[in-house]
Amino acid sequence: MEGKIKYKFTTKMWKTNAEGSWHFVSLPKAMSKEIRANLKWQEEGWGRMKAVSQIDEVKWNTSIWFDTKINTYILPIKAEIRRKTRLELDKNFEMYIWV
Repeated sequence: MEGKIKYKFTTKMWKTNAEGSWHFVSLPKAMSKEIRANLKWQEEGWGRMKAVSQIDEVKWNTSIWFDTKINTYILPIKAEIRRKTRLELDKNFEMYIWV
């Protein structure tokens, strides 16, 4: 992950009420504030920023989005990742991101 900044945090997965029920994690607000202050120039459309994420031994390329309603970055968790990591809603787990 050369050239990228690594962050580690504890979070919980949540899902939207919309059809298809997307699953997300929210980055801590202080971390999001730091990322946005220093790296906002990397954002593309809709506040999207490319990232690499890791939960347990599972690492994947993804993006984080800045959600202005909750004032933090959110990261979608695809079904494949949820299966591989056995994630459950509202259960704490540690993860890493590189931005």
